[in-house]
Amino acid sequence: MIDTAAVRTYLLGLQGHIVATFQAEDGKAFVSDGWTREPGGRLEGDGLSQLVEEGNVLERGGCNFSHVKGRTLPPSATQHRPELAGAPFEAMGVSLVMHPRNPHVPTVHMNVRMFAALPEGKEPVVWFGGGMDLTPYYGVEDDARHFHATCRDALAPFGADKYPRFKAWCDEYFFLKHRNEPRGIGGVFFDDFTEGSFDSGFAMIRAVGDAFVPAYLPIVQRRRDTPYTERERDFQAYRRGRYVEFNLVWDRGTLFGLQSGGRTESILMSMPPIVKWRYDWHPESGSPEAKLYTDFLRPRDWLAA
Repeated sequence: MIDTAAVRTYLLGLQGHIVATFQAEDGKAFVSDGWTREPGGRLEGDGLSQLVEEGNVLERGGCNFSHVKGRTLPPSATQHRPELAGAPFEAMGVSLVMHPRNPHVPTVHMNVRMFAALPEGKEPVVWFGGGMDLTPYYGVEDDARHFHATCRDALAPFGADKYPRFKAWCDEYFFLKHRNEPRGIGGVFFDDFTEGSFDSGFAMIRAVGDAFVPAYLPIVQRRRDTPYTERERDFQAYRRGRYVEFNLVWDRGTLFGLQSGGRTESILMSMPPIVKWRYDWHPESGSPEAKLYTDFLRPRDWLAA
């Protein structure tokens, strides 16, 4: 049995918990922007975007909930399932990106979602997806280990294979092919997940969603008051450019939202507020900036003894 009402209730509660937690940490209130799409268009449904800009800790951060229904699945949703092309669909999820002001605090992304294709005359096809990943500018190994250990522990009840599988999937997915480099240090990622029952898939996205605050908040609290220079802010803006490139060129969620006629402001909320690009720039050998490339932007087993 597909209990979409229970998924919706959980996702709204998760969004509320995350926003309340980071609103208290930042000290500036998040803005809430609810929206509705009436029947008759490409999409119908509703959502809630909650975000803060120019906060004390978060230069820009947002957490979105959306629940939509559409007449036809867009190409980004059926590239691995061509048999569902043209089917009506229902999708809901929570997605967040936080861009801290301090360059010693990593950017973070997390989402959990449920998707149901509703082919005429057939049983619904339901799949789940989600994960979280960390994008440091000045990496700290203890932070990387903590983030990955929290992801591992969240997935442990669902089988010993899940963390290594989803870590590898994350490393592969959040990779800028045109730059030949990872976006960050990864985490976990899974998509089109149909293994087991609806209940087990729903339980897994709850475990990932519930692990986000304990995975990220301690890192924010440890690094938020670290002194920094304009040079470090400049490097942060340069590396944020990679974040923009990934989201606009490779990210399936961004493509799905735009292709399906979703709400542009909410979809592009993940964009950082200050970004820089340079032509063929490379950090000075042996510098703290170079260490990001040599020590962090490469596949690693962060939990190795």
